[in-house]
Amino acid sequence: MLYADRTDLSDFIANIPKVELHVHLEGAMRAETLQKLARKNHIDLPVRTLDEIKRWTVFTGFPDFNEKYILISRSIQTEQDIYAIAREFLEGQAAQNIRYSEVTYTAYTHCKQAGLPISDQMDALQEAIQWGERTLHTRMQMILDIARETSSEEGVLVAEAAVRNREKGVIALGLGGNEVWNPPSKFRKAFSVAREAGLPCILHAGETAGPASIWEALEIGHSLRIGHGVRCLEDPALVKELRERQIPLEVCPTSNVCLGIVRDWKSHPLPRLIQEGLYVTVNSDDPALFSTCLNEEYRKIMQELECTEQEVRQLVKNGIQASFLSEGEKTGLVNELDDR
Repeated sequence: MLYADRTDLSDFIANIPKVELHVHLEGAMRAETLQKLARKNHIDLPVRTLDEIKRWTVFTGFPDFNEKYILISRSIQTEQDIYAIAREFLEGQAAQNIRYSEVTYTAYTHCKQAGLPISDQMDALQEAIQWGERTLHTRMQMILDIARETSSEEGVLVAEAAVRNREKGVIALGLGGNEVWNPPSKFRKAFSVAREAGLPCILHAGETAGPASIWEALEIGHSLRIGHGVRCLEDPALVKELRERQIPLEVCPTSNVCLGIVRDWKSHPLPRLIQEGLYVTVNSDDPALFSTCLNEEYRKIMQELECTEQEVRQLVKNGIQASFLSEGEKTGLVNELDDR
């Protein structure tokens, strides 16, 4: 079905139940909240008004984004801050009819910057998770990620913390940040720690670096999914591998445009990824920083990339099936989607 009216299109997207697999908690913090926390915690941002913050979060590329992301993270100083941004995030997800989210969180950054023990951070997140389930009927679980700029030894500390906090909602060990000069092989030992404990790994790869990064994510990180992965198309052998193994790709279209991974919306490879038979999911990445949300991602791929309703429904199903939900929960969501 084609939607000539934007309201009808938005209603269709809003009404279907969704999950989100690739979204960063710190990157979902609204400008108003960033402003409030920076003032409360005496963090000197280079911008002060909301308009200035919104202009400041227009990025020249990934290095610029990464530098500002670290500064934004510094505004989070207490367990109460973490609880507040998690509640805010869950409210935003529930408003979009997102029933379940797997949220990437860089706990070690706050441990280093603010001296917050990871266990205390996880307690705050667990309290927010329970509130969201009880009040909003939306759920989230956490992917505790290693920032690529940290040392390999610090990566092991993150892996050990992820393993220790499984009962507090940690479902996987992640790897994020700038791929250039920071390949998965740098954190080989951290991935081994996770695997030996039975904790899955989910790595960002194929965003700021090419196919070699994805190969390492698969072969060294044993990544169950690939965060981003859009540059797999540069290597036909890799495309074949991903297709045959049906490794889910966590594609984040607006993020790719905002960070210059692709030139513009019309250049985005999502349609080709689908045509190649790859397992594609759609996600928002850092929604507050890119002025987007998951519903907006689906609207844009229909309007800008001419994805059909049938394709969007399949992308939503892909997200459900690639999640860590139980088989019963997946079946329930897919059945509800089919009924809408």
